[in-house]
Amino acid sequence: MSTTQTLAAAHAEVKAEIARTDTKTGLLLAFVGAVLAGSWTIAKDVPLTLPAYVAGSLGLALLIGAAGLLLRSVRPNLRGRHGFPLWATLTVEQLTATLVTDQAADIANLSRIALAKFTGLRRAVDLTMTGGALLILASLLALGGVA
Repeated sequence: MSTTQTLAAAHAEVKAEIARTDTKTGLLLAFVGAVLAGSWTIAKDVPLTLPAYVAGSLGLALLIGAAGLLLRSVRPNLRGRHGFPLWATLTVEQLTATLVTDQAADIANLSRIALAKFTGLRRAVDLTMTGGALLILASLLALGGVA
């Protein structure tokens, strides 16, 4: 496999990883939103004990933090030096020259973007799991686990 083919394969792989991460992020964001809405709907109609209120509040706070991480992960970076913002400022000739000579740098930059997105997604999953556990604890406490 030639260097050009190897670079093209690496470029496609990094772009595919970014797309997969964005898809997972979108799904998790929808799930977190649904859990937040459902929790609020249930909690406003149920009398809560102080321990249930504290656990539920912490759980909701963690879910809100997870939603913030997810939104930050999919936020477009228009200040970037590579990719769409740069390409939009170039002529056809400049674009061709940049893509031919700068593909390795583009792969490196896309890899950093993918890693940042993946790290944000991983942290959001951890917060979602912890927040969900606290909401389960709050519901058990509200149902009479602690009188």
